Amino acid sequence: MHSRDGCAGSAPRGRRSVLAAAGGLTAGLVGTAGCLGETDSVRVLAAGSLAVALENGVGPAFEADSGLGYEGEYYGTNALLRLVEDGTKYPDVVIGADVDLLRERLYPDCAGWDVEFAANEVVIGYAAETEPGRRLADGEPWYEVFADADDGAIAISDPDLDPLGYRALLLFELAEREHGLEGFRDAMADEVHRVPDEPRLLAGVESGNSACAVAYANMATERDVAVRTLDDAYNFGDPGSADRYARASYTTESGHTVEGSPVIYTATVRRGTDDPDAGRAFVDYLLENDDLLVEHGLRVDDSLPRFHGEPPEAIEP
Repeated sequence: MHSRDGCAGSAPRGRRSVLAAAGGLTAGLVGTAGCLGETDSVRVLAAGSLAVALENGVGPAFEADSGLGYEGEYYGTNALLRLVEDGTKYPDVVIGADVDLLRERLYPDCAGWDVEFAANEVVIGYAAETEPGRRLADGEPWYEVFADADDGAIAISDPDLDPLGYRALLLFELAEREHGLEGFRDAMADEVHRVPDEPRLLAGVESGNSACAVAYANMATERDVAVRTLDDAYNFGDPGSADRYARASYTTESGHTVEGSPVIYTATVRRGTDDPDAGRAFVDYLLENDDLLVEHGLRVDDSLPRFHGEPPEAIEP
């Protein structure tokens, strides 16, 4: 078995100064910039779509109930897994928005188990005062509205950094198949505006920079935008449609091919972390207080949590 620098051991001493110097790598940080590495705190590296739920919900509640601090950073899942793999970041807990991607990238060197704890779905957030927004509000098929939109009017997150971004492209592919829209995916891939920072995706709709954005449902409920829901056939929110979602695929610029899959969030404690007890305590708290997730627009049904691998006794089901 080979070892990756970010998973084989603990973080090197003095990494706070290293992180402070690496300004470009902390662009996704929400909250305590440069603080990963504080004592008596849990360090969490999570999917950007969970930023508000963790910063405003789970994190403060965990601090109040546990006496430990909470320090979070948020990126697209593909980007954050790369940061863990190459040793740029040393979190206690890693949370991704694509179950298969996390297992492919972190097992076995960086993780030996994970737990699926919440679900989401893809929606369209839009500005009602724009022409595409008015048409969506009138109930016109969303794919016809998108096909007629000006270049850059539709925003998606970066598919090479973030599962939400490639799910947007897979959404276009599934709609193309469902409705016989020849060339729809390729046309949309050329015309959309790609936003590198997932938490800012819907901010562009609010500010008027974009008419619409393909987002997760919980992100839309947290912003002042109108929402168009999508059919289960292509919203990535129905576990029963997993086989249908998997018919579409995307290959990232690094050559990694991903298939469509339901939006499920999964968490693990990184192997080699400085404080595994803090990591386990946070994951256990996450599972025991799923109402905090539901309050922020996520779904937690009776099928969750689901464990994979061999979780530690502290958080076994």
